[in-house]
Amino acid sequence: MKSAMIAVALAFSIGSAYAAGDATAGKATYEKACKACHGAAGTANPGMAKAMGVDIKDLGSSAVQGMSDDDLKKVITAGKGKMKPVGSVTGKSVDDVVAYVRTLKK
Repeated sequence: MKSAMIAVALAFSIGSAYAAGDATAGKATYEKACKACHGAAGTANPGMAKAMGVDIKDLGSSAVQGMSDDDLKKVITAGKGKMKPVGSVTGKSVDDVVAYVRTLKK
């Protein structure tokens, strides 16, 4: 009985960790607002990286996937380095994009 309760609690905690955003909606937003630089599969657009003179991280990499959701949200909303804030991604859409980025994990 105790192990069954632990399993249920674990399943609930894992499910609620992903409840903040909708990955399907996030993919649609990502395709409109992020794909030009980050590529369709989360790998950098080499032309954009060269034009900006930066190394655009693979969104499925352990470096990116190891970031907290809050850190990813901050990059989207405040920018980082030469990446400007993504003004078209606000509110729930930020959570949705983060949920989609999590699906790119390698």
